[in-house]
Amino acid sequence: MTENSPKIQDISLEKIMGDRFARYSKSIIQERALPDIRDGLKPVQRRILYSMFLDGNTYDKGFRKSAKGVGNVMGNFHPHGDSSIYEAMVRLSQDWKLREPLIEMHGNNGSMDGDPPAAMRYTEARLSKISTEMLRDINKGTVDEEWNFDDTEKEPKVLPARFPNLLVNGATGISAGYATEIPPHNLGEVIDATIKMIDNPDITLDELMKIVKGPDFPTGGILQGKDGIKEAYQTGRGKVFLRSKTTIQEIRGHKSQIVITEIPYEVNKAQLVKKMDEIRVLKKVEGIAEVRDESDRQGLSIVVELKRDVDANGILNYLFKNTDLQVSYNFNMVAIANMSPQQVGLIQILKEYIKHQEDVVLRRSQFDLSKAKKRLHIVEGLIKALSILDKVIKTIRGSKNKSDAKNNLIKSYKFTDEQAEAIVSLQLYRLTNTDVTELEKEDQELNDQITSLNKIIDDHQTLMNVIKKELLTVRDTYADKRRTKIEAKVEEIEVDTSVMVASEDVRLLVSHDGYVKRSSLRSYQASSPEDNGLKDEDYPIIDQNVNTLDHVFIFTDKGNLIYRQIFEIEDSRWKDTGSHLSQQVGLDSDESILKAFVFKDLKETGNFLIATNENYIKQVAFSDLLPGRTYKSRASKYCKIKSADARVMNVYYLASDSSDLVYVFTQHSYASAFPVSEVPVVSGKAIGVKFVSLKADDQLAGYFLSTDENEKIALLTQRGSYKQMKLSEIPITSRARRGVLTLRELKRNPHRVQLVTNISNDESISIITDINKEIEIDRAGHQSTDRYSNGSFIMDPETDGIPVRFVKKVEEK
Repeated sequence: MTENSPKIQDISLEKIMGDRFARYSKSIIQERALPDIRDGLKPVQRRILYSMFLDGNTYDKGFRKSAKGVGNVMGNFHPHGDSSIYEAMVRLSQDWKLREPLIEMHGNNGSMDGDPPAAMRYTEARLSKISTEMLRDINKGTVDEEWNFDDTEKEPKVLPARFPNLLVNGATGISAGYATEIPPHNLGEVIDATIKMIDNPDITLDELMKIVKGPDFPTGGILQGKDGIKEAYQTGRGKVFLRSKTTIQEIRGHKSQIVITEIPYEVNKAQLVKKMDEIRVLKKVEGIAEVRDESDRQGLSIVVELKRDVDANGILNYLFKNTDLQVSYNFNMVAIANMSPQQVGLIQILKEYIKHQEDVVLRRSQFDLSKAKKRLHIVEGLIKALSILDKVIKTIRGSKNKSDAKNNLIKSYKFTDEQAEAIVSLQLYRLTNTDVTELEKEDQELNDQITSLNKIIDDHQTLMNVIKKELLTVRDTYADKRRTKIEAKVEEIEVDTSVMVASEDVRLLVSHDGYVKRSSLRSYQASSPEDNGLKDEDYPIIDQNVNTLDHVFIFTDKGNLIYRQIFEIEDSRWKDTGSHLSQQVGLDSDESILKAFVFKDLKETGNFLIATNENYIKQVAFSDLLPGRTYKSRASKYCKIKSADARVMNVYYLASDSSDLVYVFTQHSYASAFPVSEVPVVSGKAIGVKFVSLKADDQLAGYFLSTDENEKIALLTQRGSYKQMKLSEIPITSRARRGVLTLRELKRNPHRVQLVTNISNDESISIITDINKEIEIDRAGHQSTDRYSNGSFIMDPETDGIPVRFVKKVEEK
């Protein structure tokens, strides 16, 4: 089979696929998606402009049906679907996407709201006036041409482009492995920069950026980030932020409104209005009364009407951050240069454009020179003929025909073939004295023109002066004022929480087992406070009235810190259990909540005092435990724990200049006291310093802070013996001491400290055991004793359970 069919080749599928995809990629990169660096046009755009030019569909003539223009492009130059050609034609006419539209269109050509254009059978189009500058002198051999897809007609490879269209109108496109995003610029600035580069080819980017300050979008707006602009102009890639132009206006009734008159480039206005109205409906921001689109033929106008006495700037910042009222714009300046895609900066774009213009003007001058020389030759022949007119007429009358007349003229008077042709074709009315004068005048003009053209061709500086002059003409004719305002620095958007959340007093509950909830005061007051939805063995760590704008820090016994703003906690009925913290952050099954603190703001200057049963203590500054970016999904570490069974004993919050004393007890009843100032302030990840001096078989039982000399120490042993003693019984020494004994040591079954706390005179105290039994203590029946007393028995651990915690309550007077 193979021998009989030599055209069949045995090639692997991988090789075939690789080869074909490479060809396809080359095709769509060079001939579809990316603009040429010289004229800034993609092939379909170039073909549209050239086809309309050939048809005479120019700005100085009437509009023609778009369908006719699309059909001509598709039939002659662009063998693709009519929809893709029409879409490209429509984009070239949209003044909110192009800084200088190249096509004028009658009818619906889409809108900033994302509305599609009318079908091409309904709209009419023609080239805009500035398009003539893109196509000027194209008939003078200024650019290379190539055969179209069926070799019936030639089309230009590039347009003469008498202004730097790539920068002026920008480009956007995606191809295989490449994408481009070039923003529009101001025509006057770009031309001034081009002229500056012609005058000084070694000009620096900083000098150019004094002229081209940055992109100039047709939709205006405010562009922030000069460093991003410079990086983009240097490397072809850069990031800036583009925000809407807004004003805050006061209206009647102590109300205000945000008026938006310019929005970021290529932002869908209808979607933007819809998003802002959704924020109002869903009450993500308190204070928006109404969102209206008041845009008309006079210009864009979006009004966000606000309620009475609200923070207009705060709401505006929220809208900047959460809608397309502000967007990031990423430069990715890729263009076809020297037949390959390249990432280009401002200097390279302008250099390539100037190089293109040199070629265009040179080729045009050569074309005009050739034409002028040919005409001069004819004029010289006609002048010579008119000077011997009688002889010429006699020779022509004596000839047999036109061909014989030409030959006789050449033979008798040494005219050239072209001159002889012109003479025999001369009309009789031109054989006047006036015509001789006109010919002599034309002869002089042609000689001057040839001299001028020769100078352009031979002298590079003269050629560059021509380019500059023509650029200035374009600038003076078409340039307008800058629309986009450039701001050097990117403004950091800080959204005040009070804008997003209504300030409301609620009831907060955080339980030992990790359940959290907030309830309305109405729900709390309608239920019994004890009917809080918790399991019997669970209990509140914090249960108090707070505000939705407050902040809560929740500390676990394994060194994890969970932060929430109150409004972020699930809103539940008081009778419901609430949500468990492990549903939001990763906590161990045996991890429990140790302490919780509520703060009005995150500007506190105090410290947290933290101690572990591994005999370490430390202070951590409030500012060191502020929430990070991922606080909603993961807990942060406030204390480092070495062993798996180690726990944080307690956490206190105190002022940075606190004079509190730390009272610490060991299980073997050793106690000591020292100023809290002896505990160093370290980071959350540090272990801390040694707490007390422990014997080998001893360990910590508990600690507390106090400065009130009237407070008592409440102490319970593992055998169920309770005693109270004065704070003064514990001598004040320094940190890391062993301290003094607070129980009398027994030879058999000695007492060991199980629970310890401080208690004021107006507090009652009870004990909770591991079988959830509560044992109230009659404080009146327990007088303060000395350090050598073992107290009196108030419970039996065998029947009542092992004591796990004290519960203190302020007695009502």
